[in-house]
Amino acid sequence: MVKPSLELIDDLLERGVNEVIVREILREKLLSGQTLRVKLGIDPTSTKIHLGRSIPLLKLRDFQELGHQAIFIVGDFTGVIGDTSDKDSERPMLSPEQVANNMKEYFNQAGKIIDLKRCEFHYNSEWLSKLTYQEIAAQADQFSVAEFIARDNIRRRLDAGLRVSLREVLYPLMQGYDSVVVRSDVELGGTDQRFNLLAGRSLQAYYGQEPQNIMMTELVEGTDGRKMSSSWGNTINFIDDPQTMYAKVMGLQDSLIIKYFLLVTRVPLTKIKEYEAALKNGVNPRDIKMILAKTLVTMYHGAAAAVAAENYFITVVQQKNIPEDIPLITLSSSSWPLVDLLINIKAVSSRSEARRLIEQGGIKLGGQTIKDSAAIIQLSHEPLLLQKGKKQFWRLTVS
Repeated sequence: MVKPSLELIDDLLERGVNEVIVREILREKLLSGQTLRVKLGIDPTSTKIHLGRSIPLLKLRDFQELGHQAIFIVGDFTGVIGDTSDKDSERPMLSPEQVANNMKEYFNQAGKIIDLKRCEFHYNSEWLSKLTYQEIAAQADQFSVAEFIARDNIRRRLDAGLRVSLREVLYPLMQGYDSVVVRSDVELGGTDQRFNLLAGRSLQAYYGQEPQNIMMTELVEGTDGRKMSSSWGNTINFIDDPQTMYAKVMGLQDSLIIKYFLLVTRVPLTKIKEYEAALKNGVNPRDIKMILAKTLVTMYHGAAAAVAAENYFITVVQQKNIPEDIPLITLSSSSWPLVDLLINIKAVSSRSEARRLIEQGGIKLGGQTIKDSAAIIQLSHEPLLLQKGKKQFWRLTVS
C-alpha cells in the first residue's frame, strides 16, 4: 500500500476521536505503510443502525480508504448476553430469535458507509459458542472483580443497591476474545466501551499476541439531547425514510449542529469551520441545519431524495401546506377506536406508541388535535384527513 500523508494520518487520529491507546505506536504503524487489521463490532440490539453507530463506522471507512483491512463483527452471541457499558441499569438478555431478527439487514445497513467488497465479516457466535468453561475461566483469571466494579456506571449501581449480574462481568471477556480470534491490530469503539476495549489488549497479551491499539470515538446526542440510544428511542436511523431523517435532523438542538458535521459526516473540516464562523456571526442556525439535514439524507438516500425531502420540509413543515399526494386508505368499518385505527393504517407499531402519540398532541383529525386516547372515530365516504406530527398524512374513507 502507498504511504499516506501526515495530514491524512493526523485527520484519522483526531477527527471525532476522544482517546487513542497507544497513540504514538499507532501513528508509527500508520506511517510505516503496513496494512493493519481494524476491527469494529456492533451488537444487534435493534433492527436499525443509528447515526451514533455511524461514528466508528465512518472511522472504519477512513481506515479502508487508506488501504487497511476492515473487520466488521456482528455480535449475534454478545447481543444475547447484553453489554451494560453505557447503562445505569441491567440490560435484559435478548432471545436468540430476537437477535436473529434484529441482525437480518445489519450488513446491508453498514454497507451504506463501509465498502462491503473490501471488508471481512464475522458473527462472533462462530467462536464464542464453542468456548468451554475451562477456557472461560482462564480468560476470567486475567481480570479482577475490583477492575470491573471500578467502572463508573457499575459503581453507581452498586452504591444505589441495584443488582449487577455475573453475566455482565463476562461481557468484556467476550468482546476481548473477539480481538484475539480476528488478530486485531486496531479496535474502534465509543468512549463508553473503554473497559471492553482494554480487555482485548489484556487477552491478546495472554494469548501471545501483540496488544491491539485502541481508537475511542466521541458519542453523539440524539433527538432528545441525551446520548443516542435505541433503548431511548431518540435515534436517527440509516434506514429512516428521507422525509423522516430530514425532519429529525431539523429537530435537533442548535448546539449540536457543528458536532454532527464533525462526527457523522465527512464534510471537509475547512467547510465546517466556515459554518461555525457563520453561526457565531449571527446566521440563523436553521439555515446551517438545513445544510446538515440535506448532507445526511444525501449520504444515506442520494441527492435526489435529499432535494425532495428538503422541498417537503419547506412546504409541509415551514409553510404548513398540506401536500397533494396524500395516500387514500379505504377501510371496511366506519367506527374505529383511534388507537386501533392508527395501528391498522400502520401509523404506529404498537398500542403504547399510539396512546403516547395521542396524549402528546401528535395526532390531528380534520385539522383538530385529538388528545383522548380512548376516542372513537367515525368515518364516512367523504375522506377524513389524518395527520401524524408535522409531516405524515393519510386520507381515510369507508368502502
